[in-house]
Amino acid sequence: MPRVLVTTDPSARAGTAVLLDEQVQAVHLSDDHSATQLIERLGWAIGDAEAAEHARSGRSPRRPAGREPKPARNGRQAPLHA
Repeated sequence: MPRVLVTTDPSARAGTAVLLDEQVQAVHLSDDHSATQLIERLGWAIGDAEAAEHARSGRSPRRPAGREPKPARNGRQAPLHA
């Protein structure tokens, strides 16, 4: 069965963390709702992997060019992936 794995960089000094390990099938992309859920889980795992790598390196995460955090309703900055 096909799988989607999201891990931190295996060439890094510390061990490789697995943030997503999921069996997938074509049906997961067969309708908008299922596809959106899969992509959402994938996005969360990628964000978590980036954060883990940056935490390990002691640097703060970089923001992609042109993507600024949206202001939250309470006036604080919302996370980039929100």
